[in-house]
Amino acid sequence: MAADMKVLNALDSAKTQWYHFTAIIIAGMGFFTDAYDLFCISLVTKLLGRIYYHVDGSSKPGSLPPNVSAAVNGVAFCGTLAGQLFFGWLGDKMGRKKVYGMTLMLMCLCSIASGLSFGRDPKTVMATLCFFRFWLGFGIGGDYPLSATIMSEYANKKTRGAFIAAVFAMQGFGILAGGIFAIIISAAFEACFKSPAYQVDPLGSTVPQADYVWRIILMVGSLPALLTYYWRMKMPETARYTALVAKNVKQATADMEKVMQVDIGTEQKEPAVKSGNEFGLFTKKFLNRHGLHLLGTTSTWFLLDIAYYSQNLFQKDIFSAIGWIPAAKTMNAIEEVQKIARAQTLIALCSTVPGYWFTVFLIDRIGRFTIQVIGFTMMTVFMFALAIPYHHWTLPGHHIGFVVLYSLTFFFANFGPNATTFVVPAEIFPARLRSTCHGISAACGKLGAMVGAFGFLYLAQPQDKSKADAGYPAGIGVRNSLIVLGVVNLLGLFFTFLVPESKGKSLEEMSRENEDSAEEGAEVENHNRTVPV
Repeated sequence: MAADMKVLNALDSAKTQWYHFTAIIIAGMGFFTDAYDLFCISLVTKLLGRIYYHVDGSSKPGSLPPNVSAAVNGVAFCGTLAGQLFFGWLGDKMGRKKVYGMTLMLMCLCSIASGLSFGRDPKTVMATLCFFRFWLGFGIGGDYPLSATIMSEYANKKTRGAFIAAVFAMQGFGILAGGIFAIIISAAFEACFKSPAYQVDPLGSTVPQADYVWRIILMVGSLPALLTYYWRMKMPETARYTALVAKNVKQATADMEKVMQVDIGTEQKEPAVKSGNEFGLFTKKFLNRHGLHLLGTTSTWFLLDIAYYSQNLFQKDIFSAIGWIPAAKTMNAIEEVQKIARAQTLIALCSTVPGYWFTVFLIDRIGRFTIQVIGFTMMTVFMFALAIPYHHWTLPGHHIGFVVLYSLTFFFANFGPNATTFVVPAEIFPARLRSTCHGISAACGKLGAMVGAFGFLYLAQPQDKSKADAGYPAGIGVRNSLIVLGVVNLLGLFFTFLVPESKGKSLEEMSRENEDSAEEGAEVENHNRTVPV
């Protein structure tokens, strides 16, 4: 039935038109918000430490204790993981559109709430911040499977990869926006409320108004999401969901005729009999047909995110080493926010954003598989190039080389597995399980992100306990951590071979729903023959 469904063929062969771009913007703004919300916390953690954990008489500004720091940075990841699984499943049960509005509303409300706190003492401020960041993450998690699925189901065969990758690439702009906004806010506060450096006046270096800075930065994350809420609600349900899952071809055709402004012509067909082909996620048939694919998409995303999120570890050290960020005690609180934001914005501008757009332009030309293989290969090479002569890079004057290799690693993550692991799960599974399988793959990615962000925070500590950061046990050192990351990327390369290439094929061809519908058609024929007139 799917094979000869006019509405799906019309979608597959549709020319790229205005509604494709509106879909990219509407789905992409969700991702823009996701990235802003997830990354802006790293801009303000140092400030939170200065405001709430100041120690009188200490030579260094206050900083968040390890457990609080891990909670503040990591609680959104936990929420995201839960949200990916829950909303992924819900998107297949209730339909993409219904669930899409819910996730956005949750993100808006929790963004605003995370900037408000009950009480003034450090414990309550951090507890409320963590509570709302968890639910913010939960909403963000829902955006992953839904945005990818909606875009893949709206797109045509030729440019589908580029469209899904473009939605994902809005992350780059979200990170940029976070950095730029933090620079503007901190510059404005710095101009209005001048204060001395920490070493000159420890208490005076953090003005009372600094408490507004982090709150404003976190709360502004709700604006882009609010702006697109109306448009999200006006989007019709995707034709593939309506036709293949809800089994309402007439409605699907009417919806698509409206948005695509073409006459597809309704099909007067008998409703399909529920056949044995409606296999679920935990069935032998799914395992035989898509088991290895699911292993491929989950493992590659998991391994990639271990490497991708460990970058946060080295970023601050690198910036301090090259002198982009001076020693904390030589700055006041607001100045420090500005310097950190400036450094992160530069990294985003030079390596993150270009990598995403390289993928967008090339994914439908050279294919997902090739991009992922190139990406993992180059990441492995650069990680080992950083690790093996690590001592050489720590010497004065060699930092620039380290930064160049480091930026290249992340350029090839974004022009590589970071984008393709998002695109492929939205293309290779059947419509009724598509959003669930994408959610499962993305949740494995977030699990990797937690290992990358927190596992390596402990692992990268020096082997000599006396040199480790306050409150941390001894680790295996940065050099060995980089070697481990190189091995992780190499494993990612091997698991890539489980994932099929979907370039230029229709979604039904990839998920083999065409074959199912041919069998289904035969069943309907038999059924009609046996029913007495």
